[in-house]
Amino acid sequence: MSESVSVATDLDLISYLKAIPDARMRRGVRIPAWYLLLVAVLGILSRCQSLRDLERFAIRHHGVLTKALGIELRRPPSDSAFRYFFQQVDVAALCVAIRDWTLAQIPGGATDLDQLVCDGKTLRGSIEPTAGGGSAFIAQVTLYSAALGVAISQACYATGENHERAVLKKLLGELDLEGVLIQADALHTQRPFFDSSRSRGPTSCSQ
Repeated sequence: MSESVSVATDLDLISYLKAIPDARMRRGVRIPAWYLLLVAVLGILSRCQSLRDLERFAIRHHGVLTKALGIELRRPPSDSAFRYFFQQVDVAALCVAIRDWTLAQIPGGATDLDQLVCDGKTLRGSIEPTAGGGSAFIAQVTLYSAALGVAISQACYATGENHERAVLKKLLGELDLEGVLIQADALHTQRPFFDSSRSRGPTSCSQ
């Protein structure tokens, strides 16, 4: 495993969210960063697709959440509170925390994985025409464990600034995957992809 920003030792998600630095100015902060992240995670899992959706979700579940978590908040977070927070949050640290929490749910961690599937998707609504008549969009690469039914790691990139091969290599380099079978599209099976990667063992790749 790569060096993690998370110092959490428990298996609960809140411990990992609390390890993510809060980049907001301390003055005027009324809602803990970990609470905003938790509500966002729960909201997204409940099919929230916008900041207004998150605001409505936070209002609807405010009493239940604050009581269950043992915290006192005068009012639930608004859409502007979510917007300001996500403009400041360390996205890389958040991704690492979620990844580490996911792996912590597996009894043997990453060492118990025997196969991962690489899946690339275009994010809906991100396609924009370019000056040359083509299209630019935001894409996401995910390493998915079919056996466990969970995404182990993922990253987004702009097609004009990066390529799926480079993003996948970075994701693989962050995990100890010796002996793990990686299933990916044919574009990842070219020799340069393996010649320049940090091989730790007989990890193989299939189409």
